[in-house]
Amino acid sequence: MAILKYPFWVLYRIWFYILVALPIIVLLPILLISISREKWYPQFFKLARFWAKFILIGMGFNYKIEREETPDPKKSYMFIANHTSMTDIMLMLVSVKNPFVFVGKKELAKIPLFGFFYKRTCILVDRSSAKSRQAVFLRAQRRLRQGLSICIFPEGGVPEEHIVLDEFKDGAFRLAINHQIPVVPITFYDNKKRFSYTFFSGGPGRMKSKIHKFLQTEGLKIEDTKSLNTEARAIILEELSGNSDIKKSYPNHE
Repeated sequence: MAILKYPFWVLYRIWFYILVALPIIVLLPILLISISREKWYPQFFKLARFWAKFILIGMGFNYKIEREETPDPKKSYMFIANHTSMTDIMLMLVSVKNPFVFVGKKELAKIPLFGFFYKRTCILVDRSSAKSRQAVFLRAQRRLRQGLSICIFPEGGVPEEHIVLDEFKDGAFRLAINHQIPVVPITFYDNKKRFSYTFFSGGPGRMKSKIHKFLQTEGLKIEDTKSLNTEARAIILEELSGNSDIKKSYPNHE
């Protein structure tokens, strides 16, 4: 009976937050040391990847990473992906080995324990503030100069349930062009089905991501921002639209 699923979903959500908190508590001294200096961020990133794998495996997600092209560990990139789930952060960390810094909404900094490290290692943005958006560019530029990469979910948030892929903001692409770094589109297929923001939903199973061929920015100018945005979005949208599971989740999508 369907009603029997509700206790499972409640316990499954509680279990998720236990998995999020447990490694942080156990590794707290090491984590605090790793964030004490910016130059130690690559060490923190390795711990973050372990944290992400621990959560995905603990939730029963059989994740698989497909790569059309593999990032060079000695280069910086702009990683982008569609945004549908709290697990997007974890799957991104597992999918990409190059140390990168998330650009994310400042509201996540309010989450107990997780938020403490989030606001000290990520670039926070208040999308309603032009001043905050400008500060993001300055901080991102500094991190890129340190040899790191940047990760942005260009939809600017999680779209409404019926939207397969929302319009992309220009920030990620403008930043990539400014620094002449490749844009790496990544498609997350199953995160919405596995663990969306809808409370009574989700469950163990497959979780797949695909790293597409890179979009080069060498020679592009700021006026090319919109066309680069459109090209990146089209790659992910085409991948999602051709997936049978996505079609079942969005029956009215054309």
